[in-house]
Amino acid sequence: MSKFHLGEFEEIVLLTVAILNGEAYGVSLITEIEDRLQRKVSLGAMQTVLKRLEEKNFVKSEFGEATYIRGGKRKRLYEITGNGRQILSLLKAQRNSLWDAIPKVVFKFS
Repeated sequence: MSKFHLGEFEEIVLLTVAILNGEAYGVSLITEIEDRLQRKVSLGAMQTVLKRLEEKNFVKSEFGEATYIRGGKRKRLYEITGNGRQILSLLKAQRNSLWDAIPKVVFKFS
């Protein structure tokens, strides 16, 4: 597991796939990230990261049903894998360890 590195945006996308729990697709992920983080995301950047996460086996995808609203196009739905859950758990533990190591005095205000 440690052979894979996740960049900040990859981590954000993977967390958002987990948040959306089976309802994650390109536009829903962009909307969720923009709403939660007030951060603009392009569809191209999203597609690139989703492909990379799938290659690393942190997400898997399948096509949903075609809908009239989408003009007969099917959504590619993403779901977090066991490996994805493991890497997020590891990253959370690492981040918490770093936060816990900050001396309390650092956050005291004058």
